[in-house]
Amino acid sequence: MSAMPRPPLIKRIPPGVWLLLAWYAGQVGTQFSRGWASGLTWWAVDPGQNWATVLNILLTAAAATLLRRHPLPAFLLTFAGAVHLSYDMHTQVIEFGYAAGAIVALHYVAVGHRRRTSLAVVGLVAVAMAYYNLSTTPVLFPGPGLHVDNTRVWVLVLLFLVAWLSGNSVRQGRAHAEALRSQATAQAVTAERLRIARELHDMVAHSIGIIAIQAGMGSRVIETQPQEARKALSAIEATSRETLSGLRRMLGALRQAEPGRPQQAAPLDPAPGLADLEELAARTTAAGVRVEVRRRGELGPLPAEIDLSAYRIVQEAITNVVRHAGTTFCWVEVDQREEELAVEITDDGRGAEPGARGGGYGLVGMRERVALLHGSLQAGPRPEGGFRVAARLPLPPDRTMARTVSRTTSQTMGVE
Repeated sequence: MSAMPRPPLIKRIPPGVWLLLAWYAGQVGTQFSRGWASGLTWWAVDPGQNWATVLNILLTAAAATLLRRHPLPAFLLTFAGAVHLSYDMHTQVIEFGYAAGAIVALHYVAVGHRRRTSLAVVGLVAVAMAYYNLSTTPVLFPGPGLHVDNTRVWVLVLLFLVAWLSGNSVRQGRAHAEALRSQATAQAVTAERLRIARELHDMVAHSIGIIAIQAGMGSRVIETQPQEARKALSAIEATSRETLSGLRRMLGALRQAEPGRPQQAAPLDPAPGLADLEELAARTTAAGVRVEVRRRGELGPLPAEIDLSAYRIVQEAITNVVRHAGTTFCWVEVDQREEELAVEITDDGRGAEPGARGGGYGLVGMRERVALLHGSLQAGPRPEGGFRVAARLPLPPDRTMARTVSRTTSQTMGVE
């Protein structure tokens, strides 16, 4: 199992560290008027004389500890510390430097809580700032120098709004990503269910069709031709065993996907392919419908999904011949070309009757298989009588290129 890639460094930094960095930067910026050296080390200049600073440090440390799991209490602690420290310093408005930690905490509140909750927190901030401004500035009795610094107020409001917008955007992005993952999982489950349904239909429908024909023939001749009835029962037994084996293989594949089961619990046999057409033809001939397989073109290995799909298309078409055509003969032609694989199944039966071949899922399954491989399928009655199914499956370009290179190399070696 490959190791998961590590996230970027900026995502590995805990939220509490971001809060402490923002708070410290704000404190340094606020105290810089006393000089850069005093601003950087304000906490070491006799902090025992300033209990507001000590209280602010304790509140910020507690908020940094709570921020990851409980962002709302962490925000309340940092915002309360900013208000208390600003009031103790007799400032007209809440100082940005003291509120830097609360701005970071509001971002994580918007990330981790519903929009209604985070908007309520923003409203709380607005009310607290308005009350602070009214309580520290006598706006009802204006005079020289007695006015609120509106620029500082709006800058602080804007910073809180930006923090909320960024956090809400992150929350929406995570919700969207989770919805996409859920949708992809649901689509994968649906696709797997359809694939299993196609495999079961293609495997069981053919076998049950042969069993039904053999059972009907055996019941008709059991009194007059016991030997033929015995052959029919033998064919039913062989077909049933093969179908049961196929079902066990499929159930074994499903069990391998269950958590906690060893991968060697149910070994699978190779999936059928075009190399097994002669065996399929022999079983169908034993059921009373002779199948003639003709191969054309350059025979060679095929991609597993194309090989399996072509076999299933031929199997389903032969099943329809056995069940609906009312004939004793059909032809299967496989033409393997450089760029595509062409498969054609024809019979000289009674053709298509209303609801006979279109009422089930056989043709639907064939069309789904061909569509998944970007091929084409034609199915319909022939003008001269009977029914025809023709599928064309494109081959991968890399396989065609490899064959061309191989042929050129062989010709070059022959010339030399």
